Amino acid sequence: MNPVELIRKKRNGKSLTNEEIEFMIFSFTRGRIPSYQFSAFLMAGFLNGFTKQETAQLTRSMLYSGKVINLNSIKGKKIDKHSTGGVGDKASLILAPIVAAAGVNVPMISGRGLGHTGGTLDKLEAIPGFTTNVTLQQYKSIIKKCGAVLAGQTKEVAPADKLIYALRDVTATVESIPLITASIMSKKLAEGIDGLVLDVKTGSGAFMKSYEDSMALAESLSNTAKAFKKKVIAFITDMNQPLGNYIGNWLEVYESIKVLQGEKVDDLLELSLYLSGAMIYLGNKSKSIEEGIWIAGKMIESGKAFDKFMEIVKLQGGDLTYLMHPAKYPKSKIHEKLFANSSGYINTIDSFEIGMASLELGAGRMTMEDKIDPKAGIIFYPKIGQKISKGDLIAELFTDKKKSIDSVKKKINKAIIVSSKKKKPEQIIKSISDFN
Repeated sequence: MNPVELIRKKRNGKSLTNEEIEFMIFSFTRGRIPSYQFSAFLMAGFLNGFTKQETAQLTRSMLYSGKVINLNSIKGKKIDKHSTGGVGDKASLILAPIVAAAGVNVPMISGRGLGHTGGTLDKLEAIPGFTTNVTLQQYKSIIKKCGAVLAGQTKEVAPADKLIYALRDVTATVESIPLITASIMSKKLAEGIDGLVLDVKTGSGAFMKSYEDSMALAESLSNTAKAFKKKVIAFITDMNQPLGNYIGNWLEVYESIKVLQGEKVDDLLELSLYLSGAMIYLGNKSKSIEEGIWIAGKMIESGKAFDKFMEIVKLQGGDLTYLMHPAKYPKSKIHEKLFANSSGYINTIDSFEIGMASLELGAGRMTMEDKIDPKAGIIFYPKIGQKISKGDLIAELFTDKKKSIDSVKKKINKAIIVSSKKKKPEQIIKSISDFN
């Protein structure tokens, strides 16, 4: 096949065959097509789109560029969850032990922070000793022992995705629903799962700002999962304000511990129970999502979910001392409080700006070379619709970077709009779609 002819074909808005897409993916990942030609292919697809069939084949080619993990030796269903990322979204740390405690296997390969959004791997690595870098043999062994594993992408899993994503990042082709779909699903399908629960965020702190774009991504991900005969349930959830109150890697681990021990952090608990309930349902441990939610609640109430989290952490090398006694965790050099400068109702919160503020404090990476400070972050108290008075505590800031404090305070103040009119609180669950 001739890559120039295939680029031209896509540029002219025509669909490519499965064989043509496979040729382009494998030729690029094996170094037979230069990056400038593949960049042209990506841009042609970005501008003209890909059909459902093309998206499924992009996923298939990226999936089979590496190993697909076989978990047939492990009894029971294997169900995972994927979130498109948000500010304060630590739900994976909560639902994985809940679902595993309920008897469903959770083989979870997660990612690192991207832009203003936090990453599950960075949060887990805030636990001293915890390793997310496991071999495929260890991956299987941990699931067999405790029913869940929280790992990073290995070199064997969907290597084409890493190469293609790096190129998309520098060619302005990231925001393509078919390319996002292929990137996400190639990694998820490689885990050896039977089903997947999707948490597609929408709002100011999400990659997909509008509900319509979030639904389009949910449908694309679901259609691709179905093409591989995987069961899928998709949630569209709110990201117009941070999830929970704690933002930053250790801070989010701490809030997860509190929820697993029964503390009712309203929005975070509600989301975690819904996602867990759907996973339990797909894992054939309940007859409905509603029953799954009830079972998830019982796993927290009984202490089984927290015990399971401790078991997972221990098997992956983490020091349990700090989970049992969080107050012993190292403290930031600077701890400052931010107070409300006006009274009224919280009308709007710019989650993107709150996420960027946490990055400035050291909780994320501003550049690829940056090192994350696991202690850094924000405790952010207000929620949309809440009444506040001048002088009320809005946020607590934790950092070793003294120079960032003034800038962060300005950013947070700018991110909050207070009105004299009361606004309805945001619903965390916008919609649930069972695409099976």
